Amino acid sequence: MSDQAPIRIDALQYGNWSGKIFQQMREGGVDAVHVTICYHGNFRDTVTNIEDWNRLFERHADLIVHGRWADDVHEARRSDRTAIFFGFQNCSPIEEDIGLVEICHALGVRFMQLSYNNQSLLATGCYESEDPGITRMGRAVVKEMNRVGLVVDMSHSAERSTLDAIEVSERPIAITHANPSTWHPARRNKSDRLLTALAESGGMLGLSLYPHHLLGGSDCTLSSFCTMVARLVDKIGISHVGIGSDLCQDQPDSVVEWMRSGRWTKQVDFGEGSQDNAGFPSQPQWFRDNRDFPNLDQGLASAGFSQQEVAMIAGQNWLDFFERSFGPRSSG
Repeated sequence: MSDQAPIRIDALQYGNWSGKIFQQMREGGVDAVHVTICYHGNFRDTVTNIEDWNRLFERHADLIVHGRWADDVHEARRSDRTAIFFGFQNCSPIEEDIGLVEICHALGVRFMQLSYNNQSLLATGCYESEDPGITRMGRAVVKEMNRVGLVVDMSHSAERSTLDAIEVSERPIAITHANPSTWHPARRNKSDRLLTALAESGGMLGLSLYPHHLLGGSDCTLSSFCTMVARLVDKIGISHVGIGSDLCQDQPDSVVEWMRSGRWTKQVDFGEGSQDNAGFPSQPQWFRDNRDFPNLDQGLASAGFSQQEVAMIAGQNWLDFFERSFGPRSSG
């Protein structure tokens, strides 16, 4: 990849991983990706998923490398590979044991959502009708996450819980994949009040390209998306905005049912979207897979962003956040 291309980081993907996808990451100049390695599994399930990823790192060593620290993004770029950072979309891997926070970090996990769509032991998900906020265990776990360098992610959490997390966390948190609800009022998108609080605390928002989070869904235009980015930057500042595509490439529709329903219900939880469209929606034509990331650069430039500003949104903001977030908290 040319040294002139911006550092490119995607703060969330959950693909049906293959050499094809990893090659497309290289073709799109994607230097780092935060990948989901757990939705509803326990600690042992998660270890099994890490074992599977270790095999992928072996088989595709020319394309991907396990990322643990911000410097790994630079090394991946130098070697024309993509750094893969692990994350959880739920807190289930730590079960009821706060000691597993440090162990998960030692295994290479760098992000953990405090809740998925439902109430968890730590916080409330965005599909619950009541949101009592961060729980007693949640406050203790956030403190431990801060200590070891495991990022608090509130992408699927409800509003009060997310505001609590911003207040409770002594390090900036992340919302790795969501959009402003003023642009598109999906249940998973975030209010201006919340996004302002996130930015004021030094946190990061990864803008989602998942159709259920986009105005117009699969028919959303690049111009509409980039105009939304410009308006958001005017409100919260450019330093807090990046990309978290939520790309779920090559997954069968059965996987989205697993994501929503897990083992917690016998029914099909349709979640985002409708019963008429229960599977994965089609991606917008301007963002079908990792090869289309350069389209975002062009769209942002057309919306008035400078080359430096495009580079910040493409990945530099996330890289700066990684540098501040992944190591143990300074005692000074």
